[in-house]
Amino acid sequence: MKHQGSCFCGAVGVEAEGEPQAMGYCHCNSCRSWSASPVNAFSLWKPEQVKVTKGEAHLAGYQKTPFTERMYCDQCGGHLMGRHPTLGMTDVYAATLPTLDFKPAVHVNYAETVLPMKDGLPKLKDFPAEFGGSGEMVAE
Repeated sequence: MKHQGSCFCGAVGVEAEGEPQAMGYCHCNSCRSWSASPVNAFSLWKPEQVKVTKGEAHLAGYQKTPFTERMYCDQCGGHLMGRHPTLGMTDVYAATLPTLDFKPAVHVNYAETVLPMKDGLPKLKDFPAEFGGSGEMVAE
């Protein structure tokens, strides 16, 4: 299945093919600040699963840390995705792909939450150990 989405104005189109490697919520300060929301819904894909289908000239990025290059439209400022080179993954923000059946499985960076969520999903203090985190769980 191919999931298609775009930025706020539609100048940049993206497509993610197949199924994401993971879906969940990030509560870190960086994601909250970037998204201007208390939590960020993510869908992680292998880079080869994601492509820009329209308006690549309008795709801009900002990289505050080596962990994430955040991509947005230079026309409307609409956020699209984050490239995680150290993980070998691309996070296409769940709201970017309207046809994606978003099924979150985990909360990451929950130690930084400002919006506690009681949904029964695992809550990781930071990241899973395989992604360089402690893998430590925290209470809901």
